Amino acid sequence: MRITKVYTRTGDRGQTRLVGGARVRKDAPRIEAYGTVDELNAIVGLVRTWNQRSARDGAPDEAITRLDQELKVIQNDLFNVGADLATPPDSRWEGMHRVGQTEVERLEAWIDGLNQDLPPLKEFILPGGGPVGAFFHQARTVCRRAERRTLSMMDHEEGVGEGVLQYLNRLSDYLFVAGRWAAKALGEAEYLWERPTP
Repeated sequence: MRITKVYTRTGDRGQTRLVGGARVRKDAPRIEAYGTVDELNAIVGLVRTWNQRSARDGAPDEAITRLDQELKVIQNDLFNVGADLATPPDSRWEGMHRVGQTEVERLEAWIDGLNQDLPPLKEFILPGGGPVGAFFHQARTVCRRAERRTLSMMDHEEGVGEGVLQYLNRLSDYLFVAGRWAAKALGEAEYLWERPTP
């Protein structure tokens, strides 16, 4: 694919095109869903950037490499999720990749692997844990919103596979666990919720 011109002026009146050419409003449920996935992908990019920056601060190479490899795969998955959400059923093509069980199971394996290195949770965690951990928490909250937007889209549109919804649900779990793991691996303190005293 080669993009030679960034602006087209076709969206100046609040409409955009889906894969296949259909025009819809920019606030349509389908656009809200894949737009939120795009926002999530941008935040995952921030996590990767701050994670790589940790190498300059003396963080363990193994931890940085592990997270970066997993996040690179996730960014590609999210691009595929966005493409799926942007493509109406009648515009799908033979062999189009759709995120599903394979990607969900991969996330589950990563979650289990990271969890082995963590102490059990004794209290709720507040977002934080250094820049990497904090961006993981932000990614988690946007992932939950992407999940909600996708669910809303499914109420208005046909042909959205459950694989996308399952993937986003599992990804938010991964982002939570990875945020905790990153804080521990990079030597950052986690913020714990303090219960109000009676």
